[in-house]
Amino acid sequence: MIFSKQILLWYAENKRNLPWRNTTNPYNIWLSEIMLQQTRVAQGTPYYLKFVKNFPTIQDLASASEEEVLKLWQGLGYYSRARNLHATAKIVSDTYNGVFPNTYKELLKLKGVGDYTASAIASISFNLPEPVVDGNVYRVLSRFFGIALPINSTEGVKHFKDLARKVMDSDDIRDYNQGIMEFGAIQCTPKSPNCSVCPLKNNCVSYKDNRIGELPVKLKKIKVKIRYFNYLVIVNNNNETYLQKRIGKGIWQNLYEFPLVEAENEIDENIILSKLSQFIDIDESVDLVKHNSDKVVHKLSHQHLYTTFWIVSSEGEILNGIPVEDLGKYPVPVLIADFIKTFNF
Repeated sequence: MIFSKQILLWYAENKRNLPWRNTTNPYNIWLSEIMLQQTRVAQGTPYYLKFVKNFPTIQDLASASEEEVLKLWQGLGYYSRARNLHATAKIVSDTYNGVFPNTYKELLKLKGVGDYTASAIASISFNLPEPVVDGNVYRVLSRFFGIALPINSTEGVKHFKDLARKVMDSDDIRDYNQGIMEFGAIQCTPKSPNCSVCPLKNNCVSYKDNRIGELPVKLKKIKVKIRYFNYLVIVNNNNETYLQKRIGKGIWQNLYEFPLVEAENEIDENIILSKLSQFIDIDESVDLVKHNSDKVVHKLSHQHLYTTFWIVSSEGEILNGIPVEDLGKYPVPVLIADFIKTFNF
């Protein structure tokens, strides 16, 4: 088909020199695809290089501790990806003797691997005719064919997957799949694409109908939840502080943070003081100061965290306290990492 041939020609002339494109090793392809989910290439590339350096093989990654993996991942966000990455490394290392499964169906069984990632690994590593559909591909197909079905609806997901299979180049699937994703990333961009130099413009329905800005269509996002976080940054005369590990299935699972008091609205120092006995001996002299008068707003995909840091200076012992100089050893959310960088302990 003309569409796929044009994508391949464009890709041959315009593809970026990215480190994971120098190999078809499924470990490297899987690593890059997991990291680039909901992450720009420019942001993800340094993390990919760090992981390959620290964990050259999947067995190396499987043998690492979860804290080591989370620490290297720190700042990339969506930390469930890192936990799934580690779990899958162990599965491949133990169950598959360190050899990645080489079929789409087997790849789908791996933790954190969905349709897109399984298709990418199957096609790029094993040259199997499986179409990839990510955000870039949705955009290219919806615009070129003028399709207004919401890309995040059940009907839309099925329609675009079927269409992607219909138009793909099975004979050169490895380059075709990478090519259509690359085309969406740097040519058919989300905003202000340069349609005047696009090789597909003569047959592009949305270009002809002046509907580039309308497509693709996406169902309305989930309402953003507002949360109020109050962190107790406890420091004693021995220059010790305290971190706790987040547990449960919420955000930042298994990362470390300062003691947290969450509330539905703003709270005052009296409430903060009432929580301190969980962590320090409040019979000793305690000095409480609000560090930031304006809340730090940390935005996640469906949550905005309005955060206040409270500095607690104490002469007493801190139960399970750690030296301040050891803070850098712990995997923490970016919100906490930014505070640690700027606060003069």
